Amino acid sequence: MQIFRHPSGNANGNTFDLQGHLITAEHSNRRVSRTEKNGKLVTLVSHYQGKRLNSPNDLVVKSDGSIYFTDPPYGIKPQQKELGFYGVYRLTSDGKLTLLAKDFVRPNGIAFSPDETKLYVNDSETGHIRVFDVNSDGLLKNARIFAQQKYPGKEGVPDGIKVDIKGNVYSTGPGGVWVFSPAGNLLGIIEVPEVPANLAWGDNDYKTLYITARNSLYRIRLKNPGVIPGKSFALRSW
Repeated sequence: MQIFRHPSGNANGNTFDLQGHLITAEHSNRRVSRTEKNGKLVTLVSHYQGKRLNSPNDLVVKSDGSIYFTDPPYGIKPQQKELGFYGVYRLTSDGKLTLLAKDFVRPNGIAFSPDETKLYVNDSETGHIRVFDVNSDGLLKNARIFAQQKYPGKEGVPDGIKVDIKGNVYSTGPGGVWVFSPAGNLLGIIEVPEVPANLAWGDNDYKTLYITARNSLYRIRLKNPGVIPGKSFALRSW
């Protein structure tokens, strides 16, 4: 292992765009950034309607190149808030920023279904995963609760979220990583020795799930591969 960037702007969520650039949600810098091939950092967005974002937390890239991200206040003090709400946004490849939802308490992890017709968003404060239908224009509709993640006596909240190619949803939560079917039925919990925070697919076949926890990094081999960042299941084959 080696240090990639220090300081990181309290980087939280990371993913890749269609060109393979690292896209990062930076808490303390209150922005979404892109790392160029030469290592230069570029700010993609830091304001909404002239006001500073709270502290971008997690993000996902759609196959059209647009970036969807969450913006809770975890990385700032109360007096630093300018917006008055905690939103979910869409940033298009031409730089247009659209507020998609602002009724979350603490929006966190965010992921698309394999065909990108659904968008899942964790709310860490309420302990649930919300799902939206995605319109052809990229906007959202039909918000509803997909699943609850409450486990009395276990520490942890809905935080990072990922999806495999069969549409199963993996969300960190109390006791480990909760795995739900596309219908929202709990299939099981991958127990983790520490409270898990985020997760990502990896290895050449994308069948390894990497899990970040408070002081450690874990991995587990699974049967189904995950969805590659920025690649809709409809646009590729395995």
